[in-house]
Amino acid sequence: MRKAIQEYGMIAPGDRVCVGVSGGKDSVALTVGLARLREYLGIPFELVAVSLDPQFGGTPADYSLLEKLFAEHNVEYHIRRSEIGHVVFDLRQEKNPCALCAKMRRGLLHNTAKELGCNRVALGHHLDDAVETFYMNLWGEGRLGCFSPVTWLSRKELYLIRPMVLATEAEVRRAVRELDLPVVKSACPADGATRRQEMKDYVADMAKKDPAFRQKMLGALQDAGLDGWAPLPGTQGRRARR
Repeated sequence: MRKAIQEYGMIAPGDRVCVGVSGGKDSVALTVGLARLREYLGIPFELVAVSLDPQFGGTPADYSLLEKLFAEHNVEYHIRRSEIGHVVFDLRQEKNPCALCAKMRRGLLHNTAKELGCNRVALGHHLDDAVETFYMNLWGEGRLGCFSPVTWLSRKELYLIRPMVLATEAEVRRAVRELDLPVVKSACPADGATRRQEMKDYVADMAKKDPAFRQKMLGALQDAGLDGWAPLPGTQGRRARR
């Protein structure tokens, strides 16, 4: 995480960073990781965590364990209840609910970040997410594309940053286990039955055949300079590992 932040220039002195916290392992690990980094990163910045509760099934999520955890790490924490679950599954009854849900949550997160005076929004995407997104774009839309480590949203005047983008999901999972971090189980009716899950299974299968698969994909993204994935200083992406 520290390497990604420094090499991609994700955080600058005086920034106020808003972390979108779903309650899953990735966003919780990101929040705690950033909280710890404040002590020795050498860049003074403020940290805010925000959970946007879609209230799936009309039931508010319980974030009490996260409230306690973030208080222990001196992280300002806000919970926003919404009707996203009701709109997506009851009113719209979307056949592909993930796209609409993600769009609504993204908009609410950006607006909330601005309301809280933040200029950067940190998301818990890791390397596995990047590889999965690449293949979703390739097979689903017939194009080469992926999210960027750093994205400027001109309309909102916000930077989106992904500090865990160089870490694999296995590394994130291990950190959560070793630190005994609490997570909030997703109540989404579509959880585990999505196109994203299909890609996750594909990446896992490829990694079984070639343990270096994820790192090779990282090198390919960097070599191509695709969507902001420039090689880090001192490397030449995939070529450096030949």
